[in-house]
Amino acid sequence: QVQLVESGGGLVQPGGSLRLSCAASRSIFSVARMGWYRQAPGKQRALVAAITSGITTTYADSVKGRFTLSRDNAKNTVFLQMNSLKPEDTAVYYCNAVTPWNNYWGQGTQVTVSS
Repeated sequence: QVQLVESGGGLVQPGGSLRLSCAASRSIFSVARMGWYRQAPGKQRALVAAITSGITTTYADSVKGRFTLSRDNAKNTVFLQMNSLKPEDTAVYYCNAVTPWNNYWGQGTQVTVSS
């Protein structure tokens, strides 16, 4: 059974915006640190942003000021609002949930920034 369901990826022009979402199982979301990672071809998977069960957030330096991570506890969903997108943001984006008992990953969603 899929436990992290991602959506929102696609093709966008430079300077445009895109919002990714990740819906988690309630049992996971209630205790998890939620985050987004990305992996470009030939590169290591890297943290983009993460948020605790509170509102404490962390961002990669490359996306600070452009991306915003938030969570909707009522919907067990996290959102990654991506603004001012650049071609170098092109990657597969993966939702991640870290719980005391496991580390979960979504299937990945492709984000392509191109003219």
